[in-house]
Amino acid sequence: MNRMPPIKALLAFDAAMKHSSFTAAAVELHVTPGAVGQQIQKLEEWLGTPLFIRSVRQVRPTQAALNYWAAVQPALLRIQQASNELRLSHVSEVWLSMPPTLAAKWFASRMSDFLSFRPDITLHLSASTALIDFERDRVDLAIRYFDGDDPLLDSTLLYRDEARLYCSPGYARKLKLKRPEDLVRATLLHTTLLPHWTPWFKRFSQLTDTQVAAIPCQHFDQSILAIETARHGQGVVLSSAILTQVEVQNGSLCEPFEMRLPVSRGTTLYTIVIPGYVRQLRL
Repeated sequence: MNRMPPIKALLAFDAAMKHSSFTAAAVELHVTPGAVGQQIQKLEEWLGTPLFIRSVRQVRPTQAALNYWAAVQPALLRIQQASNELRLSHVSEVWLSMPPTLAAKWFASRMSDFLSFRPDITLHLSASTALIDFERDRVDLAIRYFDGDDPLLDSTLLYRDEARLYCSPGYARKLKLKRPEDLVRATLLHTTLLPHWTPWFKRFSQLTDTQVAAIPCQHFDQSILAIETARHGQGVVLSSAILTQVEVQNGSLCEPFEMRLPVSRGTTLYTIVIPGYVRQLRL
């Protein structure tokens, strides 16, 4: 018998243990669930013991599988880390991920400056708000809104954000927006990035919860859509200053009243990387 277990089967086993699912493991490995099942079966035959209890809708690892994974996973991670370090030692590529609105409204105008500063680096940009799994996803650096508290990551604060209220100048004139209480005549544009209308009203207005709840609103999962809607005079939006720089400079958006709410824990802009990666690239 081969003294080494089948490597492809080990990788399938590792993915299945991480996700507790052959289907999710198949997505990570870009194969079919059946192929994952075949590799697991091959490893079980090599080890001489079952690793999963299979039922109609789920698989459950055996105690032997849990013990085995605890022993082999650190070694697999060391192999991956050593391989990445060797690959990156002679390949000047950076795979960067950031939220779509930040990519379009902030990074796009600055990308040429970065490439001029480091023409030796090939940049791959992915626009996404999904959580990054550095072990699974092809991402070297990510920019996300979070609290920066993760011992497994190196994180650097880029921008301590605040929620500012914006609308078009024409909209402000039309609704005669002079004080926060005048927003009862407005349409509130809600975003998933800065969902802070409730604390904003509590801090800056005398409106009751019932009055605030009665204000018409629209919801957007991308800030860029809410900003564009406000720019076209369709409502007021709470947004970050780094996302509205162009519109404020060209006069298509304004702050009818400068009442700015510091954002709470979890919506601060950080860059997060695999530990040691920035030092490795010497950025």
